[in-house]
Amino acid sequence: MSENKTSVYDRAYKISVLLAVIFVLVSLAMNYLAGVYATNHASNSVSDILLNILPVYNVTIIFVYGFAAFCVLVVVLMIRDPHKLPYILKSIALFIAIRSIFVTLTHVGPSPSILVDFNDFNFILKRTIFSGDLFFSGHTGLPFLMSLIYWDNKFWRYFFLAVSVIFGASVLLGHLHYSIDVFAAFFIAHGVYRLAQIFFKKDLARFNRAVRADSA
Repeated sequence: MSENKTSVYDRAYKISVLLAVIFVLVSLAMNYLAGVYATNHASNSVSDILLNILPVYNVTIIFVYGFAAFCVLVVVLMIRDPHKLPYILKSIALFIAIRSIFVTLTHVGPSPSILVDFNDFNFILKRTIFSGDLFFSGHTGLPFLMSLIYWDNKFWRYFFLAVSVIFGASVLLGHLHYSIDVFAAFFIAHGVYRLAQIFFKKDLARFNRAVRADSA
């Protein structure tokens, strides 16, 4: 346990955190540019079997503020156990970067039946939430990625799984995403999880040591 605590202050850890922060900033820049590009080049909306059946609801509270609360929770978890921070942060950054690439490849317009008006958001939200960055659903995929990362912790595993399902259902009920955006998110998030295990082996080893220390 003491070895884990002192390792937070070693040079390798500090470099890893710095790289993780840079990676996150780069991925967020990619996400912004991809969102702007996809929204400006969005085509017409398409038919979707689930959206044709489901009624439409205003899910702004869950979509915006629920997701913000989820992000705050993830930050708190990383701060509480800094040994896990580099691996989680880099995994999230990888998720955002890969999603940004997907977004630039698909320019389908949003469903015309959505009740959320993206122009009603404040200055910051207008620049982070777009109507054309549909594939794949980050609201669904990111909590699922967190459930995979915390798979050995039964509470957080099921908590993040529940959040993923709730967010996925909300974006469908709000007609904010097509069904393929939601269902594909689970498979892509799992792929990101496996890639993170390959790309960030040293950070994963530190993460696993912290997990073992928690269970000791």
